[in-house]
Amino acid sequence: MNLNTNFKTILVTGGAGFIGSNFIRYLFEKVQYDGKIVNVDKLTYAGNLENLADIDKKFRGKQYFFEKADICDYEAIDTIFSNYRPDCVIHFAAESHVDRSIHGPKDFIYTNIIGTFNLLEACRKWWDNSSYRFHHISTDEVYGSLGETGYFYETTAYDPRSPYSASKASSDHLVSAYSHTYGLNVTISNCSNNYGPYQFPEKLIPLMILNMLEEKPLPVYGDGKNVRDWLYVEDHCSGVWMVVNNGKNGETYNIGGENEWFNIDLVNKLCEIVAVKKGKQIDYYKKLLTFVKDRPGHDRRYAINCDKIKHELGWKQSVTFDEGLDKTVDWYLNNQKWIENVKSGQYTRWLEMQYKV
Repeated sequence: MNLNTNFKTILVTGGAGFIGSNFIRYLFEKVQYDGKIVNVDKLTYAGNLENLADIDKKFRGKQYFFEKADICDYEAIDTIFSNYRPDCVIHFAAESHVDRSIHGPKDFIYTNIIGTFNLLEACRKWWDNSSYRFHHISTDEVYGSLGETGYFYETTAYDPRSPYSASKASSDHLVSAYSHTYGLNVTISNCSNNYGPYQFPEKLIPLMILNMLEEKPLPVYGDGKNVRDWLYVEDHCSGVWMVVNNGKNGETYNIGGENEWFNIDLVNKLCEIVAVKKGKQIDYYKKLLTFVKDRPGHDRRYAINCDKIKHELGWKQSVTFDEGLDKTVDWYLNNQKWIENVKSGQYTRWLEMQYKV
């Protein structure tokens, strides 16, 4: 399918985070996008401009621009719209870690709901062309929890179970409402669990890899039988780009990995991959497995049906789980400096020297 790559200036929120930085990299390196990209990021703990250091060096001031801003600050967002006049917004910025939302929900309410509202208001103010597009990245967690069978469809009723998923469900509804009420050209995508390079080590896969390397306990919630559907981040990026360019106005598209794993089986598989790469016996790291008390409201199973994006837009996954895990483990093994900087906060000092922020 031929993509409509006529957007002149794309504003990417949360572009210094895990998925956002991979998406910007995807546009420059795989799509060879020739317009401008404005990366707007507050640079919270999970935002890291080292993720795009090479992109910045090659494209800064020509095609790539970074603006440190909080999407909860409408005046800052309004100024960015005034200065750059984007004709496309791709909204990744969000507080996204369920455990953090349980212990401190306030940031999730502000960023995920008020921040999305501010962006929609800026689009409503500055856009007068129906071809301009606002694309909102959401999660499968808004649908709630599945039993042993069945799948989440775009038509599945929302049933969020955590402050995180409730805040994302609210932002989804806001985006949809702005399409119906104000005629804003919007699309929404709900994705399954992403994994790959540059993921902050609070999430399952990088946490387990890094704990293995330091021979720390590998904490697994409950009985380890919670099921997640895993999607390689570059496949997610290709799906988002396809929806942005070819998705129907006002429509939602699920982007899934069709790749379900029990948490405990995934951790065991990671143990074996890392052991082989580190020259250890295949079961060497499994001794570190530690079952811990389950978190409150822990959804049992997520599984996405993504027939709609496949049949309507021609998207499909390109990376198998074996390939993706192998690439991911290699990336963390080969990027110890990035890991050290993230864990020590040294990247913040690097950032201050580079951007005076």
